Amino acid sequence: MTSIDDKAIVQDYFNTVGFDRWRRIYGEGEVNKVQRDIRVGHQQTVNTVLAWLEADGDLSGQSFCDAGCGVGSLSIPLAKLGVQVAASDLSTKMVEEAQARALESLGQDQNPTFMVQDLEQLTGHYDTVICLDVLIHYPDAKVAEMIAHLASLATSRLILSFAPWTLGYMLLKQIGNFFPGPSKATRAYLHREFDICDILRGQGWQIERRAMTKTSFYFSRLIEARRSQP
Repeated sequence: MTSIDDKAIVQDYFNTVGFDRWRRIYGEGEVNKVQRDIRVGHQQTVNTVLAWLEADGDLSGQSFCDAGCGVGSLSIPLAKLGVQVAASDLSTKMVEEAQARALESLGQDQNPTFMVQDLEQLTGHYDTVICLDVLIHYPDAKVAEMIAHLASLATSRLILSFAPWTLGYMLLKQIGNFFPGPSKATRAYLHREFDICDILRGQGWQIERRAMTKTSFYFSRLIEARRSQP
């Protein structure tokens, strides 16, 4: 199965059965124990990113790209920080949900700007590009190309998260416990941290911050990179 097949499967999944599952996980309603654990883990990753940004001082007027925005879990709080946010997702249903949540939370729909686009179609230039929990859908053969594309959109900072490859996580994945649940319909790809860092350095970026979110069913390595100074 090719990476194009993977993308079609992911798009279909998040527009159908997967949409309802992840909308509930990223919401506030009742969910099962596993879904609640994933919700907590994802929110911890979002909170870490926001803490990094707030620690850097006033961000007002800066432009951000939230690549793979889902239901707006990061895009909406970014807009509250006063930055201009261009947010995109492969799933039409996810984007519609994000727009509804932004309207409810922010009272207007000019910022963030939401678009239905996959990562390969993204264009433009932004001060910061952020891509959380999306690289899990890309195999190793596609990741370098995808990171290079995201890096080409960022003028100063790139923040990525990915499911890290370790022997323990690989064993969990092999027995079906990495992302459990009856509605799981996409393949999960784990990536080695040193590979991701090598790709970034090869594109002229230096690693500034790292963090790890680990709950019972959610594992995400977070990396912030900035363009190397000449």
